[in-house]
Amino acid sequence: MNMKEIKKIGRNWLRRDAAEKLRGNPVFCADLTLENPLTLKVLRSTHAHARIKRIDVDRASRTQGIARIFTAADIPGKNLAGIINKDHPLLVPDKVRHVGDAIALVAAETETAAERALQAIQVTYEDLPVIRDPEEALKEDAPRIHETGNLLFTRKIKRGEVERAFDDCAVVVEKTYRTSFLEHAYLEPDAGAGYVAADGTLVIYASTQNPHYDHGEVASLLGVAHEKVRIIQAATGGGFGSKLDLNTQGFIGLALYYLGRPVRYVYSREESFLATAKRHPLTITIKTGTDSQGRLMAMRARILCDTGAYGSYGIAVASRAAVHATGPYEVPNVDIEALCVYTNNPFAGAMRGFGAPQAAFAFESQMDLLAGELGISPLEMRRQNALREGSFTGTGQKLTASVGIRDCLNAVKPFYERVMEKWRHDPAPTFKKRGVGLGAMWYGIGNTGLQNPSTAQIEMDPEGSVTLYTGCADIGQGSTTVLSQIAGEMLGLSPGAIRAVVADTKYTTDAGATSASRQTYISGNAVKDAAGKLVEILLTEASNLLKRPKESLIVDSGLIRDKNDPEKTVPVTDIVRRAHEKGLSLKCQGSFDPVTEPLDPETGQGVPYATYAFACHLAQVTVDVLTGEVEVNRIVAAHDVGKAINPAGVIGQIYGGVAMGIGFGLMERYVPGRTVSLNDYDIPTCKDMPDIVPIVVESAEPTGPYGAKGVGEPALIPTAPAVLNAISDALGERIYTLPANLERVLEAAVAAGVFPGSHGVKQPA
Repeated sequence: MNMKEIKKIGRNWLRRDAAEKLRGNPVFCADLTLENPLTLKVLRSTHAHARIKRIDVDRASRTQGIARIFTAADIPGKNLAGIINKDHPLLVPDKVRHVGDAIALVAAETETAAERALQAIQVTYEDLPVIRDPEEALKEDAPRIHETGNLLFTRKIKRGEVERAFDDCAVVVEKTYRTSFLEHAYLEPDAGAGYVAADGTLVIYASTQNPHYDHGEVASLLGVAHEKVRIIQAATGGGFGSKLDLNTQGFIGLALYYLGRPVRYVYSREESFLATAKRHPLTITIKTGTDSQGRLMAMRARILCDTGAYGSYGIAVASRAAVHATGPYEVPNVDIEALCVYTNNPFAGAMRGFGAPQAAFAFESQMDLLAGELGISPLEMRRQNALREGSFTGTGQKLTASVGIRDCLNAVKPFYERVMEKWRHDPAPTFKKRGVGLGAMWYGIGNTGLQNPSTAQIEMDPEGSVTLYTGCADIGQGSTTVLSQIAGEMLGLSPGAIRAVVADTKYTTDAGATSASRQTYISGNAVKDAAGKLVEILLTEASNLLKRPKESLIVDSGLIRDKNDPEKTVPVTDIVRRAHEKGLSLKCQGSFDPVTEPLDPETGQGVPYATYAFACHLAQVTVDVLTGEVEVNRIVAAHDVGKAINPAGVIGQIYGGVAMGIGFGLMERYVPGRTVSLNDYDIPTCKDMPDIVPIVVESAEPTGPYGAKGVGEPALIPTAPAVLNAISDALGERIYTLPANLERVLEAAVAAGVFPGSHGVKQPA
């Protein structure tokens, strides 16, 4: 495509919604003004595993102000939803599988009336054995949570001769690592609202990450044609993966279907904690071996993934954890098995990283343990094993371009060397220990070994104004700005001059989920394709008008001109009018689906992702051995993003990722039955934030839009491993279970013999 280098790419363009948010103007679902709406509330199970013998709604239905009470028998379509496998009923018909399962939906004139009706509904249960431990769930005599059994999915990855390689290893380390359930803790609790349009369409506003998925699920639940449902993403106050699952949408659709009146449903914070997806707890036993020089030779891993009561994204999490279990390193012999298991715990779904953060905690701890056994620097251990162009991954994929892990390691090296030198000569205060740690990662962009397409449209009206249509949900990451920059680069326009219609199923086609760090790469390419087709039409018409070769023409700030003859120009608006007079359509659709290859079910060999992001974080920490408090002093964060379309946006993602990574590493833990609200759940505040040094590494991806990949989830992944390695460096004792909270840090300090009065009794691994 012939265009002037107008540099919309790589510039810090103001976020499209920045002024609106600063003024407090975005309309979130809870703020929507509807005419005389009904309030929706859901009765949720108080039992973790039980058969429902009877649901009595008679007394509740007679409560003043009640419009209707719905149970599973009222669902006109298929009462099952699920992102990958359909196993999650909107309203449970016969058996609850976790505390929080939805049993009945109340539609009332007021919230008070709805609450009274909930209290009046009587449910008779017959309790069943409760399984909390995935290992117990796998036993042959374990009660079945689903009729298909408790093992949802297995991912195997096998390459090389693992046993023979271990026999030849000079150093072998085998440890078990554990992570916990996590709550997403987004600022805006789940909410939605809806009304019935004049033509009978059910219009639903949702706080969502994937409006087109919601659209299909609601239509299926109600048994109606797709054109009778419209999903509009309202301003969304954070998601981090949880808003990929249905939250309020199905309940709103059901009430609209029967009642025809506007409705609204806003979760309390307690309901968000009770009823929404959590991060999967993983138990990872990993055995890693090297030769005498520190070259990785073999790895075996068993990953046990607790998906809770329903599948949600469990298959994707288990699969991604297995693929990423080697870390960003070349390991010629691997044997990995990941098991995704149902339990009666809260259902676990997508959360920033899809299993890669848990896997990174394990493999990066292993790298430090191996370096310690070998007596080499943790940085050099990583540098000599890092993937490079020409390397093969555990799935047998040959990496041919955009492998920036060595660049990331080299970027943090000067900081690593300086702080190690400084702290050797600058002793910590009494009862405090200082440590430095590294955490590296790789992250496959998009879905794992599956088709992963996106579409977009670009339209130019007779006056030359441009509209971008994209189904991509912007949940705060700035995708609408980035996609506008890509369109602007192609069309020679300022991104701010492009109107954007976003995430409305009436006007936009499917762009796929805002997840897996896929939107810049995949939807960005779809936008670029659409804009490129429009430019082709404009240049063809201009070539005919100017009598100049199309190859010599470029689009530049509202003009089409000959790059070899600046006097030869024509306004774009003239070409647009000419095209419209000829009946040419100036609305173009673009698409992109990255080239992947399904993973073999027995060996895991294949091409799971078309490209990978890479990163390395360096953490400096100070550990108080009297209190167990860990202060993260600094994070140096080097990220290979391919090309930073909007550098300020990339840096913002890094800052946010570091904050979540500190929470994952040091404080966040959701305990079913005990964690009820933010009062019981610790998340980082501004006082916990360290000095952050972001380093943007650009190893251009040939298939990406202008070389871009992604950074949304990678920004989180290396922080916790770096912090945990730094704590180990400070104490001389390793923590194998996250979070490394005060109690676990103190246990490690006692085991290391650095807690005053301790005797250095080692804790078990």
